[in-house]
Amino acid sequence: MVFHSSKLEKYSPSSQFFDINEFPFYWIARVNALYSHEMEKTLKPLGMDIARWRVAVLLSVYGALSISDIAEHAIGKLPTMTKIVYRMRDAGLVEVNASETDGRVTVVSLTEEGHDKVKMVLKTTEKKVFAKAFKGFTEPQIRKSTELLRRYFTNMSAE
Repeated sequence: MVFHSSKLEKYSPSSQFFDINEFPFYWIARVNALYSHEMEKTLKPLGMDIARWRVAVLLSVYGALSISDIAEHAIGKLPTMTKIVYRMRDAGLVEVNASETDGRVTVVSLTEEGHDKVKMVLKTTEKKVFAKAFKGFTEPQIRKSTELLRRYFTNMSAE
C-alpha cells in the first residue's frame, strides 16, 4: 500500500477502496486529452499544431532558448524538438543560430513572423479554449490548481 492512512486508500489504485472518480491522475489525463483536442482543433486552421505551439509560446515567454532547454520545458525528446525547431525555421517562424559562448549549443528565437503568429494564436485560443476552461473559476482557485499541479510535477520529477 502506497499510503499509510486509511483515509488516503481510495487514491491508491491497488486498494480495494480505490475510487477512480477521486483519483487526481484520472482527471489530469482527461483534462490533458480534452485540452489537447481543443487546442489541435483551434490551432489547425491557424497553420499550427500543439508541438510547434509549445515551442513558440516558450520562446515568446522566455526569449531565446537552446533546443535542450526547449525540450526540457516541453517535456519532449531532444531529437523530436530538433525536428520541430527546424520545421519552424523552414516555415519562417524561428531563427536558429549557434550560441555565441558555446558553438555546440543551438539557440532558437522567434522571428517577427513567429511573434505575430503567437499573438494571433493567443487571441484565438483565449476565446475558444482558455475562457471556456476557466469559466466559473476565481483567480485564487486557478492559482491553487496551478500550485497543486506544480507539486505533482515536482514530486514525480524527484529522483
